[in-house]
Amino acid sequence: MKKKKWMVMMIMVFALSLMFGTTVCAAGTGDVAGAIEGTWNDASDQIKSVVNKVVFPAIDLILAVFFFAKLGTAYFDYRKHGQFEWAAPAILFACLVFTLTAPTYIWKILGM
Repeated sequence: MKKKKWMVMMIMVFALSLMFGTTVCAAGTGDVAGAIEGTWNDASDQIKSVVNKVVFPAIDLILAVFFFAKLGTAYFDYRKHGQFEWAAPAILFACLVFTLTAPTYIWKILGM
């Protein structure tokens, strides 16, 4: 009984792989590298657009919120203890400046 269930399962897996599996050819010439380069060239503009319009602004928003929140907590600590801690707000500010200016030069570094 166990072998029968196992065989039925294997036949189903094989049948599904035949049904849903597609043959991948590299443009009929066997040039896999050329097919990958062509796909990358077609998709690179879309990737660049999504990263510039979605990813960087989302990171900027998160860093700005964290920066102002940390600046506020550092100010309240200053009022309480009399000493202002600059390290965390400075690091968050540097990261914010980096991500705000990144779209202007990051694509040159990556060669896009």
